[in-house]
This record gives sequence, structure tokens and C-alpha cells, in this order.
Amino acid sequence: MLVIGIDPGTASTGFGLVREQQDGSLTLIEFGVIATPPGVAMPLRLVDLYRQLSDLLLLHQPESAAVEKLFFHRNVTTALSVGQARGVALLALAQSGLSIAEYTPMEVKQATVGYGGADKNQVQQMVRALLGLPDIPRPDDAADALAVAICHIHSAKMRALSGETS
Repeated sequence: MLVIGIDPGTASTGFGLVREQQDGSLTLIEFGVIATPPGVAMPLRLVDLYRQLSDLLLLHQPESAAVEKLFFHRNVTTALSVGQARGVALLALAQSGLSIAEYTPMEVKQATVGYGGADKNQVQQMVRALLGLPDIPRPDDAADALAVAICHIHSAKMRALSGETS
């Protein structure tokens, strides 16, 4: 199963593509960020995000998608901006016909590290270890997106074991 994980943001949206092999191991396919230019009007940045994400989906043809849920920050302006990027990402994923799961930051930490209160470095180190990488993936948004994809793969396994359907 090929999963795309998304860590949404207006300036920088992280993405990570992870394939679960038949033996249960995880393989990194690609990761990075979709950056939109600062100083450009928000509607144009959102169009740019949509186009780049749509191109990525067309290129890789993932089978499933996972997006980090919005964690409400104290800064309302930042939360609204991230919410807009999240909406655009959800639209692009849905238009591609993908099933989409959404996970809170705590769920991502629990599924990757085994502890919902893990710090950012612990999550990044576990992503590195699970994917057999020599270094932590950079930038942080990309590492977070990989963690979201891994969370989805692990959560799907748990749902299958418990007999749940999506």
C-alpha cells in the first residue's frame, strides 16, 4: 500500500510517500515540501498549493492519504491560514479519488513512537529508524508528513486486527 501523508501549511506543506511492503516493512518513496511564495495573495498561494499537490498525486498515484488534523494554536491568524491549506489539500486528495484519514498530532505520536506525549525529536528519530534512513528527514514539515503516513499505515494494521473497517 502506498500512502501519502500531508502536514498542511500555507507557506510550506510537508508531504511524504511511504509504501508498506508485503512483509510489513516500510519503504520511503519521496518526501519534501510544497512551498508557496511569500508576498503573494493568499488565493494565489492556495491555487499554487493545489496544483503542486495535484501534480504529485498524479505522478505517484498513492492508494490512500492521511492528513494531520488542525491543532488550534494561540495565534488565530496562523490557525486560519493552516486551515485554508488543509482544506485545499483535502480537496486535491478527494478529487483524486483517495480515501482520506485524518489524525491529531497526539495520534501521530502514539502510532509512531508509542507515546502521545513524545516530542518532535523523538518522532523524527522514530521516522528515521522505521524508514531505515541515515539521517532525520528535513525539513521538519516533511518529517512530520512522513510520520502522518506511518501513522496511517500502523492504524490500518490495528483496524484490520480488530476487525474494524475504515
